[in-house]
Amino acid sequence: MCGIAGVLSFDHTPGVDLGRRMVSRLAHRGPDGSGIYRDARVLLGHTRLAILDVAGGAQPMGNDDGTVWVTFNGEIFNHVELRQELVALGHRFRSHSDTEVIVHAWEQWQEDCFSRFNGQWAIAIWERDAERLVLSRDRLGVRPLYLTRQRDRVVFASEVKAIFAVPEVPRSLDRVGLAQTMTFWSPVAPRTVFVGIEQLPPGHLVTITREGHHVRPYWRPEFPERGREESQDLQRNADDLRERLVEAVRLRFLRSDVLVGAYLSGGIDSAVIAAVIARYTDVPLQTFSLRFADADFDEGPFQREMAQRLGTEHHEVTVCSDDIGAAFPDVVRHAETPVLRAAPAPMLLLSALVAEHGYKVVVTGEGADEVFAGYDIFREARLREFVARDPSSRLRPEALDLLYPWMARAPGRAPAFAREFFGRNLSPDDPAMSHRPRWDSTASLLGLVTPHPDWPADVTADLVDRMPEEHHHWDPLSRAQWLEMTTLLPGYILASQGDRMLMANSVEGRFPFLDRDVVDLANRLPARHKLLGLDEKHVLKTAFADLLPPSILTRPKQPYRSPDATAFFGGGSPEWVDDVMDPAAVTAAGIFDPGAVGALLAKCRRKQGRGMGNTDNMRALAMLSTQLIHRQFIVEDGAPEGDLPLPEPFTLIDHATHR
Repeated sequence: MCGIAGVLSFDHTPGVDLGRRMVSRLAHRGPDGSGIYRDARVLLGHTRLAILDVAGGAQPMGNDDGTVWVTFNGEIFNHVELRQELVALGHRFRSHSDTEVIVHAWEQWQEDCFSRFNGQWAIAIWERDAERLVLSRDRLGVRPLYLTRQRDRVVFASEVKAIFAVPEVPRSLDRVGLAQTMTFWSPVAPRTVFVGIEQLPPGHLVTITREGHHVRPYWRPEFPERGREESQDLQRNADDLRERLVEAVRLRFLRSDVLVGAYLSGGIDSAVIAAVIARYTDVPLQTFSLRFADADFDEGPFQREMAQRLGTEHHEVTVCSDDIGAAFPDVVRHAETPVLRAAPAPMLLLSALVAEHGYKVVVTGEGADEVFAGYDIFREARLREFVARDPSSRLRPEALDLLYPWMARAPGRAPAFAREFFGRNLSPDDPAMSHRPRWDSTASLLGLVTPHPDWPADVTADLVDRMPEEHHHWDPLSRAQWLEMTTLLPGYILASQGDRMLMANSVEGRFPFLDRDVVDLANRLPARHKLLGLDEKHVLKTAFADLLPPSILTRPKQPYRSPDATAFFGGGSPEWVDDVMDPAAVTAAGIFDPGAVGALLAKCRRKQGRGMGNTDNMRALAMLSTQLIHRQFIVEDGAPEGDLPLPEPFTLIDHATHR
């Protein structure tokens, strides 16, 4: 994995020194080398994490006559097959890298090449003679790509901090992006939490010429009409899934010139990935797990059971609340957005463990919950559909208990709360009925903010309006999955908790459940094959039952959680908490009402963060992380340590005098 950056100007030649500053801020994404290409119109920058063709894959990379240049972050996993196809069409290759495959694929197929790629990417392609820049992002948003459009230029990068290396780019917080974060857990592309900074939506490309900008999708999640799915045979679909997922794992584990490890979380998803590696490859496997000192969050026994069953060389890091509090400023600086949970912090420490053992790549189970309906929100929606059909049913409390067997304070044990919570917004005509309880609960965070005309009255209507017209014919589960794939997956799971926490330690994550062919199959399945009653990921369990022990296969779903408010108020606050929550700092940021913040802080300190409800935990994390964002990116410019040395070896290709 790598970092990319660039500047396009039709009026002025971009400066190399500016390119160096931008690239230096992405050194953590690519410590193995860096490069800059420049001509009279464009500057393309790159930092490299060398994984494929370590000797010959340096970027930016051009074609034979220098008319096409590419800077690329990611992996094209089917590059071997595409190379064979391109060679048959007459293309000649100088390297074995997937970057060169992109170069020739663009020459051959232009924009249609993106639909042929099976991978995870953020790509910039410059056509020198046509003076056309094309940016593309992978289907589900595994890799980040940001841009800002100014009067005389476009600036883009893998991370916002590289864009803020441009002194003329203004820095301020976007209240619409913040309101989305305090509703959906993250901004929804193209929004970010910074005014004037966009993120290219997953599955989209943008073409930039003198005439202007054109953004279009090349892919979007699609689902069949309810009751008209192609295959209704569960076993046949399970067999098809097994074949596709095994191939997806093999592509991600074997197509690398460096060592690849695997995460083991204790749940079914990572267990399936590790078991497939053990069964279908002959390469020794090292696994990495996250433990918690607090037994309420720890899944160590399940992790160790799976590691012993597979015979892996297993590594663990045990995290306590103090570790989370200490790491949190780095978490926010890498996430570049407020977070409503402290869960990314342990993931940062886990990727550090991977790097310490000399690994640059891990395969993980992310994406399975979105693709195969594993989250509680899907089960909750199924139950709410039942409630909507028969509001007076006496079976509701019993059904609620089935939802949260892992949770000491399950809603089913608080009948009044459960009736109120699950009885909200029960409108069968509402395509977002599945997500209304979560959105309503999270949006209560907006009660902390100080009044300002830029705060939107509602951010949910715009999202619902974006849903494809054909959603009216989808199963309700498909609508819920579309919402999850558009909000939480790219904005939080793959970003704040995924790419950013991995790349902070120069580790690439690979996600077999987000393979193009796996997702295509999953989206075409009947809803009941994914969620059978309240049994989540039913087809996945059917497909891999023989590879997993019963303790993993039949274990109730336990979402990944970590200590939240206790990490900051449990045993004395870290010093940075007092700094960013000082009344003067809160007033200067202008986001939160100082009185509301003071009251919440007093409550957190009085209770030491313990026994706080879900909403207060989110409020505490929202205010802490937003105040950090303001200090790190608005008061400062995203790089408080200053511009770092460029990763060596560094290559400059300067064609600025060529027209």
